[in-house]
Amino acid sequence: MPAFNEASGIGSVLRTLLASPEFGSDMEIVVAANGCTDDTAAIARSYGVRVVEIGTASKAAALNAGDEVATGEVRIYLDADVPAGAGLLRELAAALAEPGVAAAVPRPEVDTSGSSWPVRAYYEINSRLPVFRGRLFGRGVIALSAAGRARFSRFPDLIADDMFLDAVFAADEKREIGAAVRVLPPRRAADLVNRVARARAGNAEFWQFMRSTPQEHRGSPDPVPGASSFSWLRDVLLRSPRLLPAAACYVLVVLLAEGRRRRSGWSARSGWGRPAAPGGGGTALDG
Repeated sequence: MPAFNEASGIGSVLRTLLASPEFGSDMEIVVAANGCTDDTAAIARSYGVRVVEIGTASKAAALNAGDEVATGEVRIYLDADVPAGAGLLRELAAALAEPGVAAAVPRPEVDTSGSSWPVRAYYEINSRLPVFRGRLFGRGVIALSAAGRARFSRFPDLIADDMFLDAVFAADEKREIGAAVRVLPPRRAADLVNRVARARAGNAEFWQFMRSTPQEHRGSPDPVPGASSFSWLRDVLLRSPRLLPAAACYVLVVLLAEGRRRRSGWSARSGWGRPAAPGGGGTALDG
């Protein structure tokens, strides 16, 4: 569980896991606190879980640090702001036991009940984009079998770690289980713009990585199709014209996010490119 400045929410996530009837001694929780300036590590330790600390605010570095001390064969990478019970994790592990399955994810359910109307409008479009179908990203939790994890040595220094994992496995090696995970979007439009800016920066960085890295070092039997700038129109709005107001909001958010991404001095890697408040992390691919 990579965690950057998650003091306000990591306790709730850990309580959900540890209090689940399905939680058992065969499950190990490793929190990788990275670059934190708050009490994330101390709070995690108070729940009796293993904590590793690194000084750099880097999710990839946190994932690698956690992997170095984890002892289980099945690895489940869970964002520190994603509420998931132990039962869900066991279902993911069970899916990995199926022949040929190397990676598993839950079905995403975006909960915008606590978000402002621009955020809700954005996700009316975003949640319908076909780019998410049959993929590993956009959930905040990914499970890998031992054989799947052996496909690569370390997480590369990429913002879009979930896109990297998606590219490692072929389509028939991935499984989306029936159980859902609750995905919490930002509450405010300003935080959403920041999240989308980070996602767009991560997308661009990922494709540069794919172009510049030799095939034998990056995998990619099932690479993500290049994002279409008009998928929101072709695949969503034209099929559901009633979503026109939401589509207008979606386009505005994307334009503002792209402007922020290109702004001099802005960095998606500064504190994971987000504020420390709950709901600031996660994945928000655009299409």
